[in-house]
Amino acid sequence: MTIELPADPTLDEIRVALAPLLPRQAAFDGWRPAAVDNAARLAGVDPAIAQLAFADGATGMIDAWFSSIDTRMADAFSAEALSVMKIRERIAALVEARLTLLAPDREALRRALAILALPQNLAKSAKLGWRAADGIWRLAGDTATDYNHYTKRMTLGAVYASTMVVFLDDESEGHADTLAFLARRLDGVMRFEKAKARLSARKDHHFSVSRFIGRLRYPIV
Repeated sequence: MTIELPADPTLDEIRVALAPLLPRQAAFDGWRPAAVDNAARLAGVDPAIAQLAFADGATGMIDAWFSSIDTRMADAFSAEALSVMKIRERIAALVEARLTLLAPDREALRRALAILALPQNLAKSAKLGWRAADGIWRLAGDTATDYNHYTKRMTLGAVYASTMVVFLDDESEGHADTLAFLARRLDGVMRFEKAKARLSARKDHHFSVSRFIGRLRYPIV
């Protein structure tokens, strides 16, 4: 992978440049400073300066890598290519593109998810999961600003997280088992969205978050 840096890069520019190199190193060295050192040497960057760019440690390294995946996923599709797809096809294509980008570094991904699953990192994990789901929905053309904005991202985030579990141990050709699992889950998401749309269309049954929560506490019998 060719790394291009300006003559006097900022720490943020170094962080962005090294992010795609980190998982290959982390697969062997873990998400530790040694991975940053090795990635820096590959890119011709002073390791001491690279360490400053990743002063936030393992979660910062993982964050930078996932951010690079976000960018590469977006670059994989033109607006024109997505516009001719149905919404479900867009979501599926974007998630599949993300899996393709992650596939060469599954061991690094496994280690990254183990770190993010630690109690002290759960908030960070939730933030990264939300960012991935939000990016996918935005690229798919979602412009919702009401409660749908949040439910769509929470639902897709859950689908994506469960898909990752299957993906990590999938040895089928072309990750066929993962893609089949994803297809089933997305079918469920689309059915849920259609049900919400039908409910919202009924004037006498507008969705109310407060009413929904109230019924959870005091169910109607």
